[in-house]
Amino acid sequence: MSTWLPFARRRSVRFLTSLWVLVTAAFLMIHLIPGDPVRESLGLTAPPDLVAARRAALGLDDPLPVQYWHYLTGLFRGEFGTSLVSGVPVGDLIGDRLPATVQLAVLAFLVVIVIAVPVGVVMAVLTRGGRRRGGELAFTSFSVVFAAIPEFLLAVGLVSLFAVQLGLFPVAGNDSAGSWVLPVLALAIGPAAVLARIVRVELLSVLGNDFVRTARAKRLPSRLVYARHALPNAVTATLTLGGMMLAALVAGTVLVENVFAWPGLGSTIVGSIQQKDYPAVQGIVLVYGAGVLLVNLVVDVVLALLDPRSTIREA
Repeated sequence: MSTWLPFARRRSVRFLTSLWVLVTAAFLMIHLIPGDPVRESLGLTAPPDLVAARRAALGLDDPLPVQYWHYLTGLFRGEFGTSLVSGVPVGDLIGDRLPATVQLAVLAFLVVIVIAVPVGVVMAVLTRGGRRRGGELAFTSFSVVFAAIPEFLLAVGLVSLFAVQLGLFPVAGNDSAGSWVLPVLALAIGPAAVLARIVRVELLSVLGNDFVRTARAKRLPSRLVYARHALPNAVTATLTLGGMMLAALVAGTVLVENVFAWPGLGSTIVGSIQQKDYPAVQGIVLVYGAGVLLVNLVVDVVLALLDPRSTIREA
């Protein structure tokens, strides 16, 4: 128990510090853009009176510390500002689009786990002790190739083959069950290839330990040796990388959503950038960043619960 209090303190300080840096960077974003963001969003032909009124409404004429204070207090009230283009509160815009992005990322993550863990375990069992060199080479080669392909290129290829040429799935949208298949695969294939390699390597390392040899000497069934003794001890690195992948999947939805015209935050932020809707960009960047930090924090806590020794090693 003595290690948990310092662990919780370190993680809380790290999380809050990272969150403060993220909020500050999001606030400064609108001030570091060259030119007048309000003029850019309204157009060069907008009347000066309209530009001045919009700047006053956004509080951009106030001193920078005053703006920062208003921004922080607004965030504590759940207010992200108002869209320059639509006039809709950014919080409402995020609330409408966030569920579609989260559902896509979580479903892709589940597919990654369902594919990667069994494949990694099977390949570890088949190639342990230097056996089946050809299968090991083929597995490694294919996993490296698929992991190296960017999600948006994979998405374009899937659309071209399965939606345009074969007509098996819809090209865009999320209004049917079939419309989820290609976006989920575009997000999941690369991470699944990486995670399968990690599962194989970690399991091969565990299979050489004494407790596994002891379990074999007791003539336990192979499925019990792998499922009860080997796999739980190989979960640490897998869980760590899996958590990082979930955070990366959330960020990776930006480009994939635009390929499939997915009604989530990814397509919204790209449209906001094109329309120079900076308050909307601020809010969405903040949500993406906070999501990544929160996922990393949850992974750290779960890892510490599964392997309490990690808190001691860190201390």
